[in-house]
Amino acid sequence: SAASDVYKRQLYTKGQTEMTDATTQIKDTITKNDVVLFMKGTKSMPQCGFSSRVAGVLNYMEIDYADVNVLADENIRQGIKDYSDWPTIPQLYVKGEFVGGCDIITEMMLSGELDTLFAENNVKFDKEAADKIREANG
Repeated sequence: SAASDVYKRQLYTKGQTEMTDATTQIKDTITKNDVVLFMKGTKSMPQCGFSSRVAGVLNYMEIDYADVNVLADENIRQGIKDYSDWPTIPQLYVKGEFVGGCDIITEMMLSGELDTLFAENNVKFDKEAADKIREANG
């Protein structure tokens, strides 16, 4: 019926609008914060092992970062995957650039590349803490 077509069109438009809003929200968040972690849970209460590992590294290195709990908003959860073209959470952004997920951040941490990335972007971090992580995992 014509009525159901209108309803379907409204639902589709609503879905499109929500995704556009999610994209705008994501852009705003990564623009306004030097370091952003899109994660399951929060930095003080991660709700998955991978998010917990990345948040743990950032917390231990005393990085000042914004955490975005994707479990709180399905549009952001899907939107960030579309935005980065990366299928998994967590996702780390530094100065608006997508850096990677758990495996990439872990590798960069252990190789020293993460220190370099933070230093080059004038993001303050605890170098001693970073060295301790590497020593413990060396």
